[in-house]
Amino acid sequence: MKDLHGNLRQKSKNGTYYYRLTVANGIRKEFALKTSDYEEACQKASDLDAVWEAPTQEVAIAQLNAIKGFSKQAQNLPFNEVWQQYEVHPNRAMPHTVSEQTAYRITFDEFVNFVSTPLSGRKHTTARGIGEVTPQVCEEFSAYLKKTSIAVDTHNRKIKRLRKIFDCLKEYYDGENPFRSKTLLRNPREEQDTIVRRQAFTKEQEQELLTVLSDSIHKLKNKAEIRVVYIMGMFTGQRLKDCVLLQWQNIDMARQRIWVKQFKTGKEVTIPIAPELLKALQEAESWKTDQYVCPRSAARYNKTNAAGKNVGNNLIDIDVLRVIRWIGLEPSVEVPGRKKKMTVYGFHSLRHSFASFCAEAGVPKATLLSILGTESDITDKYYTHVGDESQRKAIEAISGCSSEKSAQTRIDEVLALLDTAPEPNKELVKKI
Repeated sequence: MKDLHGNLRQKSKNGTYYYRLTVANGIRKEFALKTSDYEEACQKASDLDAVWEAPTQEVAIAQLNAIKGFSKQAQNLPFNEVWQQYEVHPNRAMPHTVSEQTAYRITFDEFVNFVSTPLSGRKHTTARGIGEVTPQVCEEFSAYLKKTSIAVDTHNRKIKRLRKIFDCLKEYYDGENPFRSKTLLRNPREEQDTIVRRQAFTKEQEQELLTVLSDSIHKLKNKAEIRVVYIMGMFTGQRLKDCVLLQWQNIDMARQRIWVKQFKTGKEVTIPIAPELLKALQEAESWKTDQYVCPRSAARYNKTNAAGKNVGNNLIDIDVLRVIRWIGLEPSVEVPGRKKKMTVYGFHSLRHSFASFCAEAGVPKATLLSILGTESDITDKYYTHVGDESQRKAIEAISGCSSEKSAQTRIDEVLALLDTAPEPNKELVKKI
């Protein structure tokens, strides 16, 4: 049998054969040959080649399209039409927040701008549609992102968003998703030389926070409510949003328990109310106006812009960070290689403190998780800490010495102490 103009392939083992070839103006077509027999597939492909050899390309295309149920064009969807197709796709990503929904579009626009703009030193040619995006293009985009001084997690989120978009539009390109390669993602170890990490507050620092939140010197919008929010964080270990938007219906004052369905994870937890928190909640009852414990702060947190994106969460976060600065702590620090500062102290530090205090008190890890509501790295960070005393004993063990005193040594020391003790006051003994 003579050589074919195109390529035969099966999309699955023992499945139907497909015939792919390029026709006029570089348009690729794929034809379902509707047979799993190789010889029959070759014959049908040869018949198609005969059509391709028609006098003109126009005649060939017309004849191919006339074969009903036989052809499928591999379209190159232009970039300016991609988002319209993606937005109505049933498998598109559906983030819970407007912010993340917007992030998908922003990331896609960033990629389109990259591949549409010719730059010196870049190997790939500019692309006009999704069908022209190759793995090489994606590799170069990943390399470009690395130069923008963003965090590893931010880089990986952008790649995964583009991967999702291309997954939904796979009918418009050939082969595998060009964003599927693992080499496009960055390894978290790339930032392991960064020693800056989220810090927990000490008991003394938490007391300082409560002190400045109770004085008349430091001014803050809705200060009394922010104080209650801080106390919630200290004695429940919950996140900022869960504390700010806590509703009265989720508080049982009689049984002294709080019920929380966490916004981030959707997990439900119940927490006993500590005496300090109970007192704060009783004070909050005096300003009760709606379903929220902190109504003004909740309204501020829920504020959105014209596009529907939440902007109030940043306002509350700024208020919270201002309090931390009041006690002399700097919330964030600059890190080499990163455009944005890295957070050291924030409201989330109260969650770390909660875990730290529980670990120090010997609270079982499972109990802590039932309160925090998730198996986060926070618990591992504090429950793998063995303590100074255990470390000291380990060093003594390998050095062959021990500071532990024998029973006889301790008895001798007590007897020696009694020998040096002053004589009792005889007058006082008489009175007794």
